[in-house]
This record gives sequence, C-alpha cells and structure tokens, in this order.
Amino acid sequence: MNLENNNARIAKNTLLLYFRMLMMMGVSLYTVRIVLEILGPIDYGIYNVVAGVVVMFSFLSNSMSVASQRFFSFELGNDNIDKLKKTFSTTIIIYGIIAIVILVMAETIGLWFLNNKMTIPANRLYAANWIFQFSVLSFMMTMFTIPYNALIIAHERMNVYAYVSVLEVVLKLIVVYLLNLFYVDKLILYAVLLFLIVTLVTCVYRLYCRNHFPECRFKYYWDSKLFYEIFSYSGWNLFGALANVFNNQGVNIILNLFFGPLVNTAQSIAYQINGAINQFVQNFMMAARPQIIKYYAIGERQMMFDLVMKSSKFSFLLLFVLTMPLFLETFFVLDLWLASVPEFVVLFTKLILVVAMIDSLSYPLMATAQATGSIKTYTSVVGTIMMLNLPISYLFLKNGFPPQVVFILAIVNSLACLYFRIYLLRGMVNFPCIFYLKNVLVPILCVVISSYLVPLYLVFIIPDGFFRFTLLLFVGLLSSLVSICLFALTKSEQKAIKKYIKLKI
Repeated sequence: MNLENNNARIAKNTLLLYFRMLMMMGVSLYTVRIVLEILGPIDYGIYNVVAGVVVMFSFLSNSMSVASQRFFSFELGNDNIDKLKKTFSTTIIIYGIIAIVILVMAETIGLWFLNNKMTIPANRLYAANWIFQFSVLSFMMTMFTIPYNALIIAHERMNVYAYVSVLEVVLKLIVVYLLNLFYVDKLILYAVLLFLIVTLVTCVYRLYCRNHFPECRFKYYWDSKLFYEIFSYSGWNLFGALANVFNNQGVNIILNLFFGPLVNTAQSIAYQINGAINQFVQNFMMAARPQIIKYYAIGERQMMFDLVMKSSKFSFLLLFVLTMPLFLETFFVLDLWLASVPEFVVLFTKLILVVAMIDSLSYPLMATAQATGSIKTYTSVVGTIMMLNLPISYLFLKNGFPPQVVFILAIVNSLACLYFRIYLLRGMVNFPCIFYLKNVLVPILCVVISSYLVPLYLVFIIPDGFFRFTLLLFVGLLSSLVSICLFALTKSEQKAIKKYIKLKI
C-alpha cells in the first residue's frame, strides 16, 4: 500500500466530511437557538435529559458499530469478499438479538427511571413520556442502519455522507418552521418530527448500500466461531461504550437530580457547541480509521504508527485552532448566538472544550487498539477509569460542590485515560511511547503555551466587544499557525502541506 496515495485519499475524504460537517454544524447551531426560544429553557432541558435516558441504552449498538467497522475494514484490507459477506450477515443476526434486549430494557428500566427518579415538572411528565417513546423508536430505527453505515466507512465512500447531509439539513430547517406553524404541544411535536427525519435518512443509507455493495445482502448464515469472535469483541467493546455513557449521559442525569432541568439546559447547550466543533476531529478520524485497521491487517506496523502519530497530532491542532477564539470570547459568542445566555453555559463550555482537546489525542490510539481485535485488557483498564468519573462526581455534588465540578473531574479523568491508552498500547502493538511523547505531546504543549501569549495579553488590555473579538480571531489564528509551523510540523510535513496547497491552487 502506498503511503502517499493513502494520505491523499484520507485528505480527500476529510475534505468531503468537512463539507458535511460545516452544513450540519451551521444548521445545528442555528436550530438550537430557535428551538430554545420556541420550547423555552425548561422544555428544552426536559427533551435533552429524557432523550439522554434512551442514549444510555445506545451503548449496546455503539459497541456493535465499532465492531462492524473493524471487521469490515479488516476483511477489505485482506481483500476477502467472501468472508466480508458472511461477516455482514452475522452482524445483522447479532443486531436482531441486541434490538430485543434494548427494547425490553427501555420499556421497563427506562420507563421506571423516567417516571420515578427524574426531576421533571408534574405538568410536563405526559410530554416527557411521549418524548421517551419516540426517542426509543428513533433509536431502534437507526440501530439496524449501523452495519450499512459501517460498510460505507470501510469502503471510504465519504461523499455519501456529504450528499445525505444536504437532505438532512433541509429537513431540520423544515422542522424549525413547522414548530411555529402548528398550535399543539411543541415538545411532543419536536420529538415526532425528529423521528420522521431519522426514519427518512435511515432509509436513504440502507438503499444506497444495497445498490452499491454486493456484500450488503442478508442471507441467513451461521458460523459459531465467527459469531463468537464478533460477539466477544463487541462484548469487551461494550464495556468501553458503557463507560463512555457513564461519563456523559450519566453526568447529565445526576446534574438533573441535584439541580433540575435548567442546569441540564446549560449542559446541553455546552455539549451542542462541543459536538459541533468536535465534528472536525471525528470527521478526520472517520477518514483515517479504516486505513489504520487496514495497515494492521496487512502487517504494515510502521505505516500504521506513522498514521496514528499524524492523526493524533493533527486532530488536536485542528481542534485547538478552532477553539482558541471561542475559549477566549465564550460569552461574546454565546451572546451573539442565543437570545439570552443561561447560567453556567459559559463555564460549562470552556471546561468541556478542554476535555474535547484532550480526548482528540486519544481517538487514533483507540482505533489502534480496536484494530488488534484483542481489547480485553485495554477496555477493562480504560473503561474502569472512565466509569469512576460518575460516582466521584456524585460524591462531590452530594457534599455541596457546584455543578461545574463534574467537568473539572472529567478533565482529570481524560488525562488519566490518555496516559493508560499510551501505556497499554506499548504491550499490545509495541507502540513507541517515547517517540509519541517527543513528537506529539511535547510539540503540541509548546504550541498551546506560545499561541496564547499574545491573545491573552489583548484580552487584558482591550475592553470586550466586537472589535476585540474580531482582533482575537485574526491574532489567534496567526499566532497558532506560526506556533504550529515552529513547534509541531516536521520538515517533511511542511513540504507535504506546501505541495498540497500548490496543487490545489
């Protein structure tokens, strides 16, 4: 496999995914503001925390999604189409089993928790139950789409996501219009309309896969060894997914238990911003992950390490450049975006962005561990560390700490997980830890320190307002790019970037 050609393919796929992300981010940020105005802060908080209960069950399908991508990419890397067909059919069978488990858990444990433990105003409990049911339906609809989406990613057909995103963007804008058009319970209407969007998008993805990938035809096939291999991998990956749920949706729920829907609204808005910006990194990794797995499948360890190092470094730098002006001018940006800035949103946003930048370093490391297929020890250690964040957060809140403490603890937790991911990969794939420290962590630390010197000085000497924000955008971008060139880019990377820019020009 040619490294230069593969890097070019990754760059092309990343640009396509960025196009998709920019549309989704723009519409997401716009619709959050409008929906918040229409529903009000309490109803908006109710929707997000109730939908979060359903998301808690999604860890089952999320673990299968990662498993599907890993096995599909592995067989494509080995050019074993017959095995790929059998793997696809086996994953569909496993998804059928998991679908039944999720439905039973949602309609028993989930409903009980919603109606007996969550802090929801009595007059909105009826609407909350409708939200829960449509969230379950949306989740069940998308779950069977995951193997099809995994095939798209494994085949690196990223343009499909860009095309479907145009449709999804239009539909979400229509939802905003319809919320103002009908005089019904807008909270229930919002849940129904989002379910209809999920249904249509799901049908489009499945139709594309069935028409373009010959292996995408379900035929009943039973191979106990293959079933156990996929299910075992998914089982350990399930533990990691469950830990991630504890780390995110679990915190959302305990914030509701201690502070009510208004703090959930602040947390939800902060996560909307984080999710929109973090899509840059996720899209980059969506393009890089199949190549990491394929390199491992054919035994090209050095090429895999090279791609992992670059992916980890550029994931962080990309997110850092995007978040610097937002981190410095959080209130100004939120005040422009929202009609009014709810309490805690500014602080929550800054802390969550720190977590996101730390986690951006981990995504390529996670892909490397998943490529091996032997993730028992890795998932056990990292998953346990992640899960500790929820009980520790609960203890702090129980002892009277303010809500932002959960995000401070999340920063500490993310740093611990990063350390153990690097350490465990040394034993799994002989990962060059010292090389990673010298060529990834030290350079980006130098970039962060040097980039903030001038912008922070401007923050202290210039009054806040549009002029300062505009100046910080320019100075922050310039200082970060100069620092990246001085400290983060190797000579070969500088030459490759110059060559790519000249080629595009």
